[in-house]
Amino acid sequence: MKILVTGGAGFIGSALVRQIIGESDHAVVNVDSLTYAGSPLNVAAVAESSRYAFEQVDVCDAAALAGVFARHQPDAVIHLAAESHVDRSIDGPRPALDTNVFGTFSLLEESCTYWRERAEDGRSFRFLHVSTDEVFGSLGATGAFTEGSSYRPNSPYSATKAAADHLVRAWHRTYGLPVVITNCSNNYGPHQYPEKLIPVLIAKGLAGEAMPIYGAGANVRDWLYVEDHARGLRLALENGRTGESYNFGGGAERTNMAVAESICAVLDDLHPGGAPHRDLIGFVEDRPGHDARYAIDAAKAEAELGWAPLETFDTGLRRTVGWYLENEDWCRSVLAGNYDGGRLGLAGVARS
Repeated sequence: MKILVTGGAGFIGSALVRQIIGESDHAVVNVDSLTYAGSPLNVAAVAESSRYAFEQVDVCDAAALAGVFARHQPDAVIHLAAESHVDRSIDGPRPALDTNVFGTFSLLEESCTYWRERAEDGRSFRFLHVSTDEVFGSLGATGAFTEGSSYRPNSPYSATKAAADHLVRAWHRTYGLPVVITNCSNNYGPHQYPEKLIPVLIAKGLAGEAMPIYGAGANVRDWLYVEDHARGLRLALENGRTGESYNFGGGAERTNMAVAESICAVLDDLHPGGAPHRDLIGFVEDRPGHDARYAIDAAKAEAELGWAPLETFDTGLRRTVGWYLENEDWCRSVLAGNYDGGRLGLAGVARS
């Protein structure tokens, strides 16, 4: 297949692109607008492959998307392009609305037109939409999200992703576009932009700076190693049932405090000069509307796709910390002029 991947220079997208080129015979067309969170460095390892092509295009630009489809004639789309940081969506929700909602709409429209043209020639096409568990809202102390869980998004980011999910489902039911939707738990691993929890804590720990934990650190997330997620996306594209949704989770629930303590333990081992890193952990003002707990039931993906995570949280975290230790130049390069490491996501906090 020739697979058009949107957001393929970002964290999850680049892991998927590298995996497709490195572990299959498929070709990739990487469509990315190269915002602050996307970098050519993330796909440098495969950029010279004859099966790789790059198009710097914003998914909101319908005319440019039409040109990409016409030039490359993909067999499938995997849609990952998104503004994905909750804190940034709190401080300024418009970019999330533009990319996640209107960008998805533009991509669906162009995909639908293209699919109809292919169908006339008897050629197949698939649209895989990649979403998040955050669309389901916040869990209590027990239970897990399934594919049938109700949508209750609580942040501007998750609300825009929920809207995108609904659009994709509507284009399938109304127009017949062959789609598959996936929802995943929190991803971590190499190449993650250093504004999310795990890379922030690693970067702060390496610099000997305070490692910030929101609130009391009691919020729970299910952690999924990015390579395991990428493998799941490939299986969903190739073997998922049209019109169905599949959940991917790591089976690794941790409080944010427990995550920080695990990072400190690995840093103490791999970077002993800064030990004990546990002394750097500090607490900061909580995020507005911070969801208490996420957990994923991935039984459907396991049963229908034969998928299961290969990395435990401990093995995946050690690989992740090791990668950031070996790639401090990458961190400096992607952060330069884009992010100073300061606190985001306080625009929604009421001040007296």
